[in-house]
Amino acid sequence: MSDQNDSRTPGYDRRRFFNRPKVCLFCSDKSVQIDYKNVDLLRRFLTEDGKIRPRRQTGTCARHQRGLAEAVKRARQIALVPFVAPPMEESI
Repeated sequence: MSDQNDSRTPGYDRRRFFNRPKVCLFCSDKSVQIDYKNVDLLRRFLTEDGKIRPRRQTGTCARHQRGLAEAVKRARQIALVPFVAPPMEESI
C-alpha cells in the first residue's frame, strides 16, 4: 500500500533546492572578477525578486559574498540592476 515515492516514506526528502557543490566561483576561477558593470554575472546571484541570494545557495565564500553584495548595491544605484522585481501584470 505504501509507495516508494510517498512523502511519508522514511528517507524520502523533498528539498526546495538541490545540493550544489559549495565551491566559490571566484576562488576557483581567478579570471572571473566581481564588477558592478557585469550585469549578467550579478543576475546569477539575485533571486527573481531582485534580492541577493545567500551564501548557502550560491556557495560563495564570505569574502566574495561581501564584494558581490557591494557590486549589486552599486549596480542598483546606477540602475543597471533593479531594486525590486517588476510588478506583475494584472489579468482582467
